[in-house]
Amino acid sequence: MDLSTRAERPRTVERRNMPFKAVELRAAPSGDGGDRLTFTGYACVTEAGYEMQDWLGPYTEVVRSGAFKKTLDESADVPFLINHSGMTLARTKSGTMRLSEDSTGLYTEAELDPSSPHVQALRSAMDRGDLDEMSFAFWVTRQQWSPDYEQRDILEVNLNKGDVSVVNYGANPNTAGAQLNARDLAQLCGQMPEEEQRAVYERLAARFAPAAEKPPVEPVDAEHLATVSDLDLYQRRARSLSL
Repeated sequence: MDLSTRAERPRTVERRNMPFKAVELRAAPSGDGGDRLTFTGYACVTEAGYEMQDWLGPYTEVVRSGAFKKTLDESADVPFLINHSGMTLARTKSGTMRLSEDSTGLYTEAELDPSSPHVQALRSAMDRGDLDEMSFAFWVTRQQWSPDYEQRDILEVNLNKGDVSVVNYGANPNTAGAQLNARDLAQLCGQMPEEEQRAVYERLAARFAPAAEKPPVEPVDAEHLATVSDLDLYQRRARSLSL
């Protein structure tokens, strides 16, 4: 299959997960008699390759340093979520979350409301170890593939209307690669040239084809079997007499 089709810039939102790195959830007095809960950690680590998977097979992906500069300079509106959904717990637009890029990656600092039941559930799950990864949702705006299309370098992303999330599922790119559901796969196949679609079809058809049936064994007539056996016995006796 032609791996060069990977060079087409994706038009859908992408997500990448990674185990917690420098994550901390700390409480401090707010100054008004209450508490302030601050979440810090890296939603993405740059310059670190990880394995991904698409409909053409595995490849290596690297988010390059500087990939977040443009979108952060443009004040991207990004919420802080759990599992990429539900109630917004902090947000760059409101000033309750700050995103920055340093030599490690995309650094997140979010001021959370300790009185929120969602924040209380988050705190409990993190303390128990039930949530132990971060993820971010983004659109790729600039990328570069190696000449053999086995490595994808993400050079620039758009975070606006994406998100950063604390997540609990284990599909982190260092181990499991990307997850494609049936709708995503159908959309990707629909964007491929006809000959590539045919190649995908043939590959899947060969994989799921039923096992070839063995040809039926012809029944052997008992009289014929006796004749063959008698002939074989006669030939063996003739060879013994000639010795």
